[in-house]
Amino acid sequence: MCTNIGNRKRNFGLLIVWLFATLVYAQQNVNYDESKVPAYVLPKILQCENGETVKSVEQWEKQRRPELIELFASHVYGRTPDAKIDVTYELLTEDPHAMDGKATSKQVKFTFSNGKKKIEALLLMYIPNKPTDKVPVFVGYNFKGNHSTTSDTTVLYSPVFQLMKETNHADWERGTQASRWSYDKIIDRGYAIATMCYHDIFPDKPELRDHSIVSLFPGYDPEAIAPDEWQAIGAWAWGSSRIVDFLETQEKIDCNKIAIMGHSRQGKATLWAGAQDKRFQIVISNDSGCGGAALFRRRFGETIATINKAFPHWFCENFRQYNNREESLPIDQHQLIALIAPRKVYVASAEKDLWADPRGEFLSAYYAGPAYRLYGLSTIESNEMPKLHEPIMEDIGYHIRAGVHDVTEYDWECYLDFADKHFKN
Repeated sequence: MCTNIGNRKRNFGLLIVWLFATLVYAQQNVNYDESKVPAYVLPKILQCENGETVKSVEQWEKQRRPELIELFASHVYGRTPDAKIDVTYELLTEDPHAMDGKATSKQVKFTFSNGKKKIEALLLMYIPNKPTDKVPVFVGYNFKGNHSTTSDTTVLYSPVFQLMKETNHADWERGTQASRWSYDKIIDRGYAIATMCYHDIFPDKPELRDHSIVSLFPGYDPEAIAPDEWQAIGAWAWGSSRIVDFLETQEKIDCNKIAIMGHSRQGKATLWAGAQDKRFQIVISNDSGCGGAALFRRRFGETIATINKAFPHWFCENFRQYNNREESLPIDQHQLIALIAPRKVYVASAEKDLWADPRGEFLSAYYAGPAYRLYGLSTIESNEMPKLHEPIMEDIGYHIRAGVHDVTEYDWECYLDFADKHFKN
C-alpha cells in the first residue's frame, strides 16, 4: 500500500512537471492579438449534411440537430454510452435548520455499480425552507470537494478526497472555494442548489481513469481507448444528468425548472450536458473557453493543440487530429450552443481571462441565434460585445465582467436574474 502511494506521488510529480512545461510553452506561443486572428468561415447551423437548408423546427429536431450531436460526439467529446449503470442513493445527513434556519441541507451518497465494481459520489444540497411549495434548482460541480464550498463543519469530505490527497492536493481545505458558491444569495432568491465534486465522477488526472465511472461501462479497456470513446468531459456531463435523476425523486424540487452552471472545464461539460439532456432548462457556461463556448476557429488564447497536450484525458482521441487544423473541424462551438435551443442558455466571460477568449465566447452565443429564431425566441442582436457589467438577458444571455478566471457574486447575481426572468416571470 505504501509503495503504491509512493509510486502515485512520484508519477504525479512527473505529470505536474510535464504539465507545467507544456503550459509554459503554450503561454509563450499563445495569440492574444485580435489582429492576428485568422480569417475563418463558420460552419452553418441550419445547413444539413445533404446541403438542405433547415426551414422548420421539425426539420431541425428530426434532421439537423441529430447530425450535430453525432458530429460533436464523434469528433470532440466522444460517445456517451447507451448502457445503464445501476445507482443507489443513501441519505447520510439531513438538517432542516441549515444556514441559520433558512434552508434544509442534505448529503446523499450515490453508489454507481456494474455488479463487479463500485464508484461512490457525494451530493450536497441546500433547499430553501421558504417558499414551502416546489422550488427551482441550480446544479453544478465543485472543484475541491463539497467541504470546500462552505465553512460548515458538518459537510462531509467527498469519497475521492483521500485519493486526491495522495496525489498532493494539499489545498483541499474547508471553505477554500466558498467565494464561488453564493449559497445565501441562492437560497434567499428561492432556489435550491445541488453540488458534487467533479473528481467523484472522473478524477481529473489521466492516470486515474480507472477510478472513474467510465471504468464501469461495457467495453472499458484500461490499456486502450477507441478513437471516438468518451473521456472526462463526457463523463462529467453524464454525471450531471445522474444528479437530475436524483432530483426527480425530491418532492420539494420543481423538475421543470432545473438550471446547470459550470465554470471553466466544467463550463465545457455543462454545455455538452445541456446539448444532450433536455431536462436542463437553463444552461450556464462560466469562463468555459476552448472546448466550451469559445470559437475554435479564432485560435485566440487556448487552442485545440494546447488543450489536447495539457489535458489528454478530456476529449476523445479523434479530436487530436484537429491540432493546429481548426479549419478542418466540421463543427464549431456556436453549433453546440444552438443544440440547447429552445431552452435558455447564458454565456459569461471575464475581462482579464484572455486564455478563455471572451470575444470568442460572446460570438458563439451571437452566432447560435439562427436555431433560436426558428422557435421565435429572442437572441443577441449585435456582434459588438456589450460593455462590462451590462448583461444581455434574452433567451440567449451573455455578460462580461471585470476581473479574472473565477466565479464571483456578480456572476451569481446575473444567473439568478436570468433564472428569475425565465423561471418566475
